[in-house]
Amino acid sequence: MTPNDQERFIGNVRSALRLSPNDTRCFQDLVAQASDEYAALIPRIKNRSDAERLELLDRLIEEGKTLNLEVIPLPDAESVASAIAQLVEEKEPEWGSTKSVVAWQHPLIERLDLAKAMAGQKVPVYVTRLEHAPDGELPPDASRRRLRTQVIDSFIGVTSADFCLADTATLVMKTRPNQPRSVSLVPSIHVAVIELRQIIENLGELYTLLKYDPVANAEGLTNCMTFISGPSKTGDIELVLIHGAHGPRELHLYVITGS
Repeated sequence: MTPNDQERFIGNVRSALRLSPNDTRCFQDLVAQASDEYAALIPRIKNRSDAERLELLDRLIEEGKTLNLEVIPLPDAESVASAIAQLVEEKEPEWGSTKSVVAWQHPLIERLDLAKAMAGQKVPVYVTRLEHAPDGELPPDASRRRLRTQVIDSFIGVTSADFCLADTATLVMKTRPNQPRSVSLVPSIHVAVIELRQIIENLGELYTLLKYDPVANAEGLTNCMTFISGPSKTGDIELVLIHGAHGPRELHLYVITGS
């Protein structure tokens, strides 16, 4: 592109934007203006009314239907624990006959007390808690090998999530110590538990929170952030949709509504 071509191209852009040839704008000003607009969205996202949050939940449920994602709203942690215990009792492992469950070490999951909820079934519940290691060092190899084996052997993996996007029924999950991605990927059935306040509208709100929310910004991005829209699926072979080819064949999302 010659300088004349470049000037002609820029002139066409200016004309389309109804700008005069002498009108110049600095990109820093545009970014600053956009930043202020996005930052102003934070209070609206965080201070939604209960009615608005329930509208997002309804939308999440509808969008989940097309993805083979079951969204189950329940009032409290106790009812979610009972529902998961019933799911464990009803479902059968894809491989073998021995049942075990692996769950994140996470405050919300700990509130469920799954071991107590499933005590009558005698199904072990493994928690992704690695042995303590000195600062800056990896946990002992034996601890990591044991956790890896427990994840592989379990037919249900239980996690929480950071956010859930209503418009695409997408879970957004950061990995952290004792909250590995493998729990949502390796077991045949993935169970996720979130609270109503964690449902947001779309990707725009997600990126706004990640960049401008002081709480999210303080942590920053972890080494992996996963987006999950329904159970694993593929249509590679004769365009026939198959679930479970590259990950869990089922995904159940429990939403604690608090009412």
